[in-house]
Amino acid sequence: MVYVIALSEKELDRIDMDLRLKQSFTKTVAADALPSGSEPQITLLVTRSSTAGQASPLVWLGVVRQPRGEKVAAVDSRVNVELLRECPVPVSMQAIEEKLPFHFRNVVAAASGREVTILDDAVSDALLSAIAQHHEKLHQLLGFLGEAAAPERLDPLGRVEDASWQEQLEAARLAMVTVGIPPARLAAWRRPADRHAPVLAGLIAEPYEPSLLDYDMHHFFDGDDVFQSMGPPYVGGSVGSTFRCDIQVFEHLGRRIEIANVNASPVETRLGTDLIFYHEPTQSFALVQYKRLPHEAGNRWIRVDKKLLSQLDRLERVAALSRPAGHPHEWRLGPDPCFVKLAYWPLTETIDPGPSPGMYLPVPYVRLLLEDDVTRGPNGGRMLGYPQVDRYLTNTEFTTLIKNGLVGTVGTTIEQLAEIGAQRAEEDKMSVVLAVERATGPLRETVKERHRRNHAQGYDKALANRLRRQRRPTPPIPGQQMFPET
Repeated sequence: MVYVIALSEKELDRIDMDLRLKQSFTKTVAADALPSGSEPQITLLVTRSSTAGQASPLVWLGVVRQPRGEKVAAVDSRVNVELLRECPVPVSMQAIEEKLPFHFRNVVAAASGREVTILDDAVSDALLSAIAQHHEKLHQLLGFLGEAAAPERLDPLGRVEDASWQEQLEAARLAMVTVGIPPARLAAWRRPADRHAPVLAGLIAEPYEPSLLDYDMHHFFDGDDVFQSMGPPYVGGSVGSTFRCDIQVFEHLGRRIEIANVNASPVETRLGTDLIFYHEPTQSFALVQYKRLPHEAGNRWIRVDKKLLSQLDRLERVAALSRPAGHPHEWRLGPDPCFVKLAYWPLTETIDPGPSPGMYLPVPYVRLLLEDDVTRGPNGGRMLGYPQVDRYLTNTEFTTLIKNGLVGTVGTTIEQLAEIGAQRAEEDKMSVVLAVERATGPLRETVKERHRRNHAQGYDKALANRLRRQRRPTPPIPGQQMFPET
């Protein structure tokens, strides 16, 4: 089935900035009009025709992953359209109708004049086929949306690799949310053929998206001996001392995040996942090490063992790389760039969640907790989790601190970042997500501009409007450096 949502030109103009910022759209629909099944659906957003024969442009395409929506009233449901992509070429629904079998044309024409229409399977198949034949770019976009509509579900309780991939996806989502890029893109995913591979190896390619997935990773850190053993992404083969690294570049409203996902050991020997988030203009990174909590609401705590204590020691050595602040923009709330996130994933996890629930604890704070009676267990051991910790940072609080540069290292270079990533992946047996934030082109931001972006009301909408008027930049070609030499 295909959803056709037809809005007036005035309404589309009113919500245009929100569509560009969020890449999603919510519409209230009569519940009895929704399909009974749960299969995700392609959605077309068109300009509603007010008179017969008036052109109805196709303006956006997306996916409804939960066709029944969320009930909001006795007779209504709220349907969320995700992965919204602007129609890549000018096309009117009338031109598409002419490609349809005669007995389907009136049905599609009527849908362009009504607010919400859900087409049956026969009309939907014919309509999507006609749109795909209209232009190669539409064919490619529909192929991507069809693949992205139903990503594979993870089974972290049954597969050890799924638990690792779940953590890696969470780290990438957290990085994207911190930058202000919609994380729904990460839901377009298929299980990699190699169970030891990084999670980004399963990301479904999007048409026209700048990507470095097939680039030889060691070129990003040219001259750094730490990465000499790394080669390009592979399928199968041995792991151990050989790095597997997949890279993805995301851009949105002049912001750019480059994510390198590194695995250097078999999945059975990995001790967890790290996120290392680096902000290029301030030469600052924060490290988050994930520890899994049980999903049961009354049992969200872990036992403190020698492995965790050893990991805290290693994190403290990473924190020692930071130097004291020498300029006002280098000031931080404290010298604590490394955090432990005690995270859990409910079994009812939706297809495309944001960052997982959990608590962020700075490493020195963890040390204090482990010296206090509050973490002492009934047999003298130590326990750490929700029953023991009264104060912690939430996702929103943590990302706000990172966005404003109030936590993180001072004066750490990209070369140090590479070395830390390699050491964490190979020696510490961690799966590592390296995320580097930078702004691009004429919108490359300073520290002052970053603060303005985070605090000025309506800043994002003004920026989206500015970018809409500019010619869309040409995506970087494969082989462009992720971290240019300085």
